[in-house]
Amino acid sequence: MTGILIVDKPADWTSQDVAAKLRGVFHERHVGHGGTLDPMATGVLPVFLGRATRAVPFFESADKEYVAGIRFGLITDTQDTTGRTLEERSVSLTEDAVRQALCAMQGPQLQVPPMYSAVKIGGRKLYELARQGKEVERKAREIELKELELLSFDGCEAVFRVVCTKGTYVRTICHDLGQKLGCGGCMSSLRRTRAGAYRAEQAFTMEQILNGEAELLPVESMFLEHPAVQLSEREEQLCRNGNSFRRRELADGTYRCHAPSGEFLMLARCEAGTVSVIRSFFEV
Repeated sequence: MTGILIVDKPADWTSQDVAAKLRGVFHERHVGHGGTLDPMATGVLPVFLGRATRAVPFFESADKEYVAGIRFGLITDTQDTTGRTLEERSVSLTEDAVRQALCAMQGPQLQVPPMYSAVKIGGRKLYELARQGKEVERKAREIELKELELLSFDGCEAVFRVVCTKGTYVRTICHDLGQKLGCGGCMSSLRRTRAGAYRAEQAFTMEQILNGEAELLPVESMFLEHPAVQLSEREEQLCRNGNSFRRRELADGTYRCHAPSGEFLMLARCEAGTVSVIRSFFEV
């Protein structure tokens, strides 16, 4: 059982809950997921099965797209509505003010991970320390908010779309937006609509999966931006043995390599006419 399953993660499930369930459904020990979603969040969660788990490290740097809700005037310890209320403030905002504040937040920046996160400091996860009432200094991380778009605003709550780089906490965007506007705020909903090349329209619900209605995507679907190259039988054998080979006509770059049969063998790098393995995906 090898391939990528795009799951529409339900609320109140952890990403690990989904992986554990699918491990039993498909009777497959090797299961990994791409990009952790909080229990509160729903949406696109790519799950890698079998040999496809070798692609997980390539997925970790993929951009993500979310649609998030923010409730203004409420500040919590988790930066979302599931947390303990720290402060409530009155709200007097215009749609234009919210839109301008979002626009000003777009671009590369440093973001401090929230205490209620799985980031480890000194071997301890931050949320473990937070539950003990402790707060520690966290190093800011480089992120980029590539797109920020206000979708709706009713005077107290707003819904926005964000495209961001790996490691971005949308809860913290909501918190920071509330601080920027002077009234505070926290995340009230979160749905991931895209992870890398995979979109919500491709995702299957857990009900569909349990009913046998889901379809796996080939691991190659992660690398379609790279050109494909068909190997000779000799080159295929070298590939399967982990050896490099010469293809002088290829420009420097990354390629998807196929066997004469059409089987996807590996992601490869060509430098000065020498093709070498980045990661192999054939069954052994």
